[in-house]
Amino acid sequence: MAGSAFACHVHSCPSNRMIFPPPPPLTCLRRQAALLMLACGAQFAHADDGDAINPDRPNVANSSQVVGDGRLQLEIGVNWDRQRNDDLHVRSLSTPALLRIGVGDTTELRVETEGRSIEHERDPATRAHTTTAGWNAASVGFKRRFADGEGVHPALGLIGTVALPSGSSALRVKGVLPQLVLAAEWELPKGWSLAVTPGVGADVDDEGARYRYGILAASLGKKFTERLQGFLEVAAPQIASASHGGDRVQADAGVSWRLNRNCQVDAMVVRGLNGHTPDLGLAFGLSVRR
Repeated sequence: MAGSAFACHVHSCPSNRMIFPPPPPLTCLRRQAALLMLACGAQFAHADDGDAINPDRPNVANSSQVVGDGRLQLEIGVNWDRQRNDDLHVRSLSTPALLRIGVGDTTELRVETEGRSIEHERDPATRAHTTTAGWNAASVGFKRRFADGEGVHPALGLIGTVALPSGSSALRVKGVLPQLVLAAEWELPKGWSLAVTPGVGADVDDEGARYRYGILAASLGKKFTERLQGFLEVAAPQIASASHGGDRVQADAGVSWRLNRNCQVDAMVVRGLNGHTPDLGLAFGLSVRR
């Protein structure tokens, strides 16, 4: 998805800081998790038409498939990442969410956000510690599938999103920031598949200067059983000049387990491949459909 801390472009944050409130009680988190798992066990409408859920999370490369006319699909997760160098140690936690709304057999509307973010920074020399927290901006957009794959020809979909000037003051997007990606998929023999996602977008750096960046991801998937799938991916969520944050390049691997045709859980591990990318990341998610 162009929708995780690893799977989507992270907008630059100003330098001002805010102290985050205490986390919600553990019982509240358990209650929310229980409600989501209960949703997975429910028999939703459309459950008898033979198709299975196909989330865009957790990796960078996206599927060309849409959710279908009249369908709602919610994809949520928790992302953690860590970046260490001689000058600074950073740990981040975010809660991405994507709502997909089917408005036809080939089109869906999308509302997404990186959700709540908490970032801890520590200076290894002085041991000074700073915490930043807040709500990330929301984006709205669409996905349109315009070609079905056959033979050497890939299935194709176009995903357009616009980040809106919203979120907490420390994380607020400056202006309207568009992003456009192409989702291309090939079905390969013996349960293998290949997804390639190139794209372009716009962002604003810490100094307020607007810039363009590129996106490129290639993901090799394997269907082990009807329920279990895995993938290996190499991705660049941001391709930009050093003055605007540089290239962010990562390798990741993950698995997904379909609990039923309307519910899926996933997990992913991410390894940064250069100094502009967090050196280690983990992601866990849940997707439900009705």
